[in-house]
Amino acid sequence: MAAVQNRRAKVMTVLRVAGGNFLEMYDFMVFGYYASGIARTYFPSESEFASLMLSLMTFGAGFLMRPLGAILLGAYVDHHGRRRGLLLTLGLMSVGTLGIAVTPGYASIGLAAPVLVVAGRLLQGFSAGVELGGVSVYLAEIATSGRRGFYVSWQSASQQVAVVFAAFLGVTLASALPPEQMADWGWRIPILAGCLIIPVVFMLRRALAETQEFLARRQHPTAREVLRSVAVNWRLVAIGLLMVTMTTVSFYMITAFTPTFGKSALNLAATDNLLVTLCVGLSNLFWLPVMGTLADRLGRRPPLVFFAGLALLTAYPAMAWLAGQPSFPRLLAVELWLSFLYAGYNGAMVVCLIEIMPPQVRTAGFSMAYSLATAIFGGFTPAICSYLIHRTGNPAMPGLWLSFAALCGLAAAFALGRRPEAKPIAAEFPG
Repeated sequence: MAAVQNRRAKVMTVLRVAGGNFLEMYDFMVFGYYASGIARTYFPSESEFASLMLSLMTFGAGFLMRPLGAILLGAYVDHHGRRRGLLLTLGLMSVGTLGIAVTPGYASIGLAAPVLVVAGRLLQGFSAGVELGGVSVYLAEIATSGRRGFYVSWQSASQQVAVVFAAFLGVTLASALPPEQMADWGWRIPILAGCLIIPVVFMLRRALAETQEFLARRQHPTAREVLRSVAVNWRLVAIGLLMVTMTTVSFYMITAFTPTFGKSALNLAATDNLLVTLCVGLSNLFWLPVMGTLADRLGRRPPLVFFAGLALLTAYPAMAWLAGQPSFPRLLAVELWLSFLYAGYNGAMVVCLIEIMPPQVRTAGFSMAYSLATAIFGGFTPAICSYLIHRTGNPAMPGLWLSFAALCGLAAAFALGRRPEAKPIAAEFPG
């Protein structure tokens, strides 16, 4: 009986932690899904491409704040605790989301409209800089022995629920509203729906307990000590950056960029593109826990090498096959294949990134590596892919961008065997 109760308590804890992560990713996905409508409302231009690029660059701008949030909020989490940090990031994310949802369009308030939207996006990015790290570290520290990969996989799995929910809502709205109304004001509905979820998620997170591993430490580092330790362990952060590049580029390519890619590059129906994205979210949700369990059994490095290598070999050929004769079945097949590769790599990557970081600065170190990769590569994936297609006229070019990311992931996987030992500066962080 005690074992059953303990298992139920663990499940509820995972749900409470993952709820905020769901909201964070939902807000980011919605912005990417409705980039065209947002571009029309806040970034009007005579050139449709220029307007779309401004919207996609705003999507990417949120990621530029992630490294700052990673180090500042990461230091807060490592010093004050996982629970308090998760509540803080949720509050900041909520303010940014609400700001975007209620800001009038350019036609109503002029230049103030895009300024407010960018500000809301930057605040979202600042909080997201440590959200993934905080959730991942929390799950790792409550995991049962030998199942850390499985537990941590639910950080990424909760994001897939957000992808599915956002895509399902998008399909419903696309079926109910004419394209003109969807572009004018319909895109606000999913963002407002995210605002309605906030109180529920906040109540769930308030019920969280602090992790025993954090409470067991006799001393917690200050912000200055966290900065110093991250700097000393810069080689580990660099390896982590390369690892995350594969994950973040593939994830945003198969989720946030899919509706824009299907519409702008392949000329497929908006409903079909959102259905594919929904299927990708379900595929990710299925594969991530499976791959997390696989990483527990095989170790971290073998899946990293295998799936990065497979992505390097197949990404461009798959996209070229799709571009040769665009259709809903081909788009679905390619995206599901890339989903399998993403989940296979990510299932081992997240837990591996946690384990190579010094425990005393685990959240800040993880978040810094993750945020830098997302800010430099992943967050701008929709904009980069759109630019490459526009420049070359080749819809398969996103496959080359993913191949580059896979090469980074493969290099990181090999570097793991020669990585330096973590330097926690034990003299400064006793216990």
